[in-house]
Amino acid sequence: MNSEVFEALNLLEKERGIPVDFMLDKIKKAILTACKNSYGNEDALINMDAARGNFEVFLRKMVVEQVEDPGKEISLAQAREIDPSAGLEDKVNVALNTKEFGRIAAQTARNIIRQGIRDGERGQMMQEFQSKNQELVTALVERVDPRSGAATLKIGKAEAVLPKSEQVGDEQLREGDHIKVYVVDVKETEKGPRAMISRTHPDLVKRLFETEVPEIYDGVVEIKAVSREAGSRTKLAVISHNPDVDAVGACIGARGARVSNIVTELGGEKIDIVEYSDDPAQFIASALSPADVVSVQVAEDGSRVCRVTVPDSQLSLAIGNKGQNARLAAKLTGWKIDIKPESGFYGEEPVAGKADAGKAEEPEDE
Repeated sequence: MNSEVFEALNLLEKERGIPVDFMLDKIKKAILTACKNSYGNEDALINMDAARGNFEVFLRKMVVEQVEDPGKEISLAQAREIDPSAGLEDKVNVALNTKEFGRIAAQTARNIIRQGIRDGERGQMMQEFQSKNQELVTALVERVDPRSGAATLKIGKAEAVLPKSEQVGDEQLREGDHIKVYVVDVKETEKGPRAMISRTHPDLVKRLFETEVPEIYDGVVEIKAVSREAGSRTKLAVISHNPDVDAVGACIGARGARVSNIVTELGGEKIDIVEYSDDPAQFIASALSPADVVSVQVAEDGSRVCRVTVPDSQLSLAIGNKGQNARLAAKLTGWKIDIKPESGFYGEEPVAGKADAGKAEEPEDE
């Protein structure tokens, strides 16, 4: 190996991030394999000097009177030319001229080195993905499949696929777009490391707020819960650990600037920010925002069921389009919510009796 090879390894480390030491280890193994295949002897000594850009290979051979296996044995006369003190049954290091490697040996070495490059790239990719697991990352759209709509994204030096089902609403991604995605999980597969990424996951919104709102990043404001129907609406429950800081106001920002940036990133998705409370009745009332709530009756049997009464004029707002507001509130709070108007339904007493028209249950975990 000459200086050009070391220069190539240094370039490989710079461009692909594969450490020189990793590749040198693979090359040593390749040389041992080549020695075994070419000489039937894998007892070799390999000295590599990256600083000088050269290396030496020695086959260790047994000193014998009669040589029967030239790959493993050497005559006493030849041995003493290398080491004058050599005796029978000693082992001497015989310098190997790398040009003596045959075509098959060279091919073996090349294959192992190629495999080493692939292994190094896989390890590098896995490390890159794992460092971003369950984090928000900015990715470059490299291409979009015109049939499936799946987008191939560049994340650092690695690639990941964003399925159409994990994209927000009807967004149209284009080559060259920079988008934010959430890394849900990282798995090792037969084809290499694979990152499961999403733009529909509730934690994407959580990470966006952590990025946009310094008070959340610093721990002054905490996100307690998120419920989301991607592309349409999200509800976010927050609490302040500093009495001088308004949690909801911090998330909204001056003139709505902070939440507006997140809405833009999500393609116009509506975001309701409510204040969290340890009092279930108060939390449920806040979760049904923007509707006003008259009262919340919480079941005392531990069933996490409640009945919410709202002004007649607020009933449709509390339930929401196709039940969305009530559904998101139930998911946010973890409570089954029955909503009824203040005047009651036809044929029943006001604020009494069971109401089924505005019922929302907490969905099972997705």
